[in-house]
Amino acid sequence: MFKDMSNDYSFMTKSCIDTRETVKWEDGNEYPLIKLEISHTSHPFYTGKMKLVDTAGRIDKFRSRYNKK
Repeated sequence: MFKDMSNDYSFMTKSCIDTRETVKWEDGNEYPLIKLEISHTSHPFYTGKMKLVDTAGRIDKFRSRYNKK
């Protein structure tokens, strides 16, 4: 199961990604959990909104690093 951490959207699909976390799905069974930072429900191209999703503070780190010059 894949979960978009920016908006808690989850979806199920096949994958060969190895993970240690599991989560209980709507059918009551446990499935491996793969956490995503962005999916089609939060990406600006698909949503039509210019929303910036920065969960790790990467943009602020980039600006502080290169703004000095």
